[in-house]
Amino acid sequence: MSFPVLVLVVSFVILLLLNVPVAFCMGISTVLAFLAMGDLPSFVAVAHKIATGIDSFALLAIPFFILSGLLMGHGGIARRLIDFANVLVGRFRGGLSFVNVLTCMLFGAISGSATAAVSAVGGFMIPLMNKMGYDRDFNASVTITAATTGLLIPPSNVMIVYSLATGGFVSIAAMFMAGFLPGFLMGLALMVVSGVISVIHNYGKGETFAIKEGFIRFISAIPPLLLVVIVIGGILAGWFTPTEASAVAVLYAFILAVVVYREVKIKDIPRILLQCGVTTSVVFLLIGTSMAMSWVLASENVPQNISAALMSTTSNKVFLLLIINAILLVVGTFMDMTPAVLIFTPIFLPIVEQLGIHPLHFGIIIIMNLCIGLCTPPVGTALFLGCGIAETSVTKVMKHILPFFAAMVVTLLLCTFLPQISMWLPDKLGFVK
Repeated sequence: MSFPVLVLVVSFVILLLLNVPVAFCMGISTVLAFLAMGDLPSFVAVAHKIATGIDSFALLAIPFFILSGLLMGHGGIARRLIDFANVLVGRFRGGLSFVNVLTCMLFGAISGSATAAVSAVGGFMIPLMNKMGYDRDFNASVTITAATTGLLIPPSNVMIVYSLATGGFVSIAAMFMAGFLPGFLMGLALMVVSGVISVIHNYGKGETFAIKEGFIRFISAIPPLLLVVIVIGGILAGWFTPTEASAVAVLYAFILAVVVYREVKIKDIPRILLQCGVTTSVVFLLIGTSMAMSWVLASENVPQNISAALMSTTSNKVFLLLIINAILLVVGTFMDMTPAVLIFTPIFLPIVEQLGIHPLHFGIIIIMNLCIGLCTPPVGTALFLGCGIAETSVTKVMKHILPFFAAMVVTLLLCTFLPQISMWLPDKLGFVK
């Protein structure tokens, strides 16, 4: 390990242990690494790398999707999706847990954010499930894990970030298509665990609806669900690019929340725009500092050295994939998804390509690993947010969330070693060459 890389790694770990925000950890450690390299004026060089790192047209999709998700979240969309999901799966034993998972899948896909899904869906479903006799910690566990499915089911901001990390080699549209089946499979696995636990503990007797009531709820859910159809359908039909699709999503969400449902008032728009600006600035600072750090790692040949070290350890494809998964699972416990994707994609992508793994397939693997990290301490944002909404402690929830972790890991392994799950849809649509 060269001296600049040693400085980078040691300073980053120390700052992280001191609870410094991740973006500042990366920025400060990168400046120190540049000082150790001694080739360029460090502050100017890092500022330049941060600026060029976020100078991408594709990244404009992120603030637009964030804004459309916020409009949907404030516009009563979650409640309508819950009513619709209740008609579909609420009649079964433990039906409210199924409703929770399905709504998180639908809302997460619309908002593209796990934390938004935890807030919007959990804020309604967790108190309702508490009232109906479900265990509070079980309810939190269902919501926390199910919220991550929206990061796999498109549109998803982290997929845009992954496309950037590959240098645009993997298209955003292809990533969107690759995420559908893994996302649905993850949701199905969580439903199976919820159902088994509900039967064991006798949770929920289910609820039936008259045909008329079910039809009304279905009709009310069509407008929000059309957002996904418009975005994905428009991209596949060639009507607009993913970035243009994000702008269309904002327009549609605005019309739905402000004009049709009227649950977002004009006076609320500045507050929502401010919230969008703050969230976007955090994401872009993470992206910029991640790109600067990635440049240092690349200039010091770290990806090549790690690749050579792993390949010299073993040539067994299965063992190498298990090692990469284990590393990513550990990384996900203490690092946010955006910097983790930007830092570790350039490191591991050359390795998996040598193993014959398609970059699309690897994108799903890395995102699934980091989704699990959102539900684990010490940094898991979905975990802490869900515990706060449920008014319980992380310690109590961890005892109940383990079966859901097991389901997520099994799904991860299935998607890792059965690439057809990720690749089938992109292949059928002509994205795989």
